[in-house]
Amino acid sequence: MLRAEALRHSFGAVRALDDVSFSVQPGQTLAVFGPNGAGKTTLLKVLAGLIQPQRGRAQVDGGRRAIGWIGHQPQLYAQLTVRENLRFWASLYDVTPPGELLARLGLEEHADRPVRALSRGLVQRVAIARALTHDPTVLLLDEPFTGLDRVAAEALSRLLGQHTAAGRATVLVTHNVEEGTGLATDVAFMRAGRFVHFAPRAGRGPEQVGEEYRDAIA
Repeated sequence: MLRAEALRHSFGAVRALDDVSFSVQPGQTLAVFGPNGAGKTTLLKVLAGLIQPQRGRAQVDGGRRAIGWIGHQPQLYAQLTVRENLRFWASLYDVTPPGELLARLGLEEHADRPVRALSRGLVQRVAIARALTHDPTVLLLDEPFTGLDRVAAEALSRLLGQHTAAGRATVLVTHNVEEGTGLATDVAFMRAGRFVHFAPRAGRGPEQVGEEYRDAIA
């Protein structure tokens, strides 16, 4: 469903990706942990087709249309309402915006407010709804829990769990080992542009994964 083969990419003298290879199959959620500057965001941008790698290749079955992306920018129009933003993004994929997303993310009462009037946490909820509007088969998520309150974070976790249970694929970058481990079928640790660990979670809890992560990047 998603494959990366010998990815390399540098920014000047800094190698952000250094021969990264892996695959994510249907029903898998890969949680990627790593310190700032490890190359996590660059990896997601390459997978999403936003950056062309200097070497290697990334392939997603179904192409970019199959991808739902949440990055550091919400990719929303501040002057439009929540509903108008979702309608616009749905029109790009020639689909009808799924109304249930508003309810599932607690956005119904905010649907007719402009995005510029929303709090950071609400904007993040709208960005999540935007990424799910076209029912993607692959989700690429860069710190998606940032700014979310407990209720919204729980709603997102449920949505991601349903996405995995439906036989779809997710790559999740997060600093939160507890949240990431709870959702993951597989975990990877990045350091200096390389995967220094990639393995099934295999029932290991957040505490054990956290210890392995600290040892791997020490």
